Amino acid sequence: MNYGIIGYVLVRLLRLEAGLLSLPLLVALIYQESWVNIGAFGLSIVLLLLVSLFPRKNKNQSMTFYMREAFIIVGLSWILLSFFGSLPFYLSGEIPSLVDAFFETSSGFTTTGSSILVDVEALSKSMLFWRSFTHMIGGMGILIFALAVLPKMASDGVRVAKAEVPGPSFGKLVSKLSLNAKILYIMYIAMTGVVVVFLLLGGMSLFDALIHAFGAAGTGGFSNKVLSVGFYNSRYIEAVLGISMLIFGMNFNLHYIFLFGNKREILKNEELKWYLVIVFLAIIFIGLNIKSVYGLGQGLRHSFFAVSSVITTTGYATVDFAKWPLFSRLIIMVLMVVGGCAGSTSGGLKVSRVVVLVKSGLSQIIKSRQPGRVQNISYEGEGLSEGKIISIQNYFMLYMLVLTVLILLLSFNYSDLETAISGALTAFNNIGPGLGQLGPSSNFSSLSDFNKLVMSLAMIAGRLEILPIIVVFMPSSWKKLL
Repeated sequence: MNYGIIGYVLVRLLRLEAGLLSLPLLVALIYQESWVNIGAFGLSIVLLLLVSLFPRKNKNQSMTFYMREAFIIVGLSWILLSFFGSLPFYLSGEIPSLVDAFFETSSGFTTTGSSILVDVEALSKSMLFWRSFTHMIGGMGILIFALAVLPKMASDGVRVAKAEVPGPSFGKLVSKLSLNAKILYIMYIAMTGVVVVFLLLGGMSLFDALIHAFGAAGTGGFSNKVLSVGFYNSRYIEAVLGISMLIFGMNFNLHYIFLFGNKREILKNEELKWYLVIVFLAIIFIGLNIKSVYGLGQGLRHSFFAVSSVITTTGYATVDFAKWPLFSRLIIMVLMVVGGCAGSTSGGLKVSRVVVLVKSGLSQIIKSRQPGRVQNISYEGEGLSEGKIISIQNYFMLYMLVLTVLILLLSFNYSDLETAISGALTAFNNIGPGLGQLGPSSNFSSLSDFNKLVMSLAMIAGRLEILPIIVVFMPSSWKKLL
């Protein structure tokens, strides 16, 4: 175990977070907020810098590390950054419980969007900015951001990228990892800027536009309004955010191809085709199902926004879809599981895994009828090895196991099955609002402190796709190899 490299990377990440906290500190100064808020950010920065003084890297310390170290680095970094990122909320007194502050910050960094806040509009501008800015940081990945700005970390950094980037595989745009990370973040920031501009054209203030663009880009869903996007009651704003969420729910490799590659390759992408078909069918089915409540036009409007928000695991809302008919709520729950595309800022199982699981299931049915028939499973025009299929099936089994445990734990807080299941789904799949007592008009404040901590770790585990958090908490992971 290379403890030195683990400490070396974590120290630099803590320093990076200290630098990022200067942005909400600047917001507090611009809006002339109280010295309590300014002090909360200042003290958090000082604490981060003090902690980051240790441990120091030995001059002869090897920079080489393997997947075990990569998993530990990724898992610990998300936990530590969420903890230290929660300090401004706690020190300012705006979220007086450290457990609540940790839950809110974990939800932000993991781009979940679940909240314990009863009245989000009571928060100061600087705290609202930091709360939503965590979506922006966590959306593309904290370690990917570090690789972009700290190129020295790129030695063997591909293992870190594989451990953090969501999806069954990790694809590089260019051969050099640090350049790959920079390209991703330049596209990410530029696309977010475009969303801000379009929201400004819709009449939003600059502050509101930044908050909602951070949420759409990171597919996080924190809003500075109690009614979320429904506060604006604007078809234009809903269209901008709805389309933006769907775009950020696509694989960023496709965005790169759209800008610099052969655009015809995008049309051949199998995952994208499935993603768009699922979105289209869900919008139509839900729209027709809620027609009796809103009328066809309004029904399709609300259906489009809800489907865009849920499948991309963003969590913005215009209406309380927890009150929709059962058929629509079941579709919403299925979308919670599916999630967006691999290599996007979305959570969930990912469309690519769902496609392979469906094909694998159909293949087993055909084999049971025709045992002698050779049945090959292809994806994106290439045959999948048996090892790859088994890997995806194993991940699904682990996913279901963790989800079941979360549902059981939530059953201690909520008496109805719909709330417990959707609460586990919304935390583990990084969605935000659930159904039942955890719908868009509700929050997670009723959870016990124990379950808030469990759900916080569940959000981090879901964002990192389970393994890094499991490795961190396995005692055997910390034993030195002989």
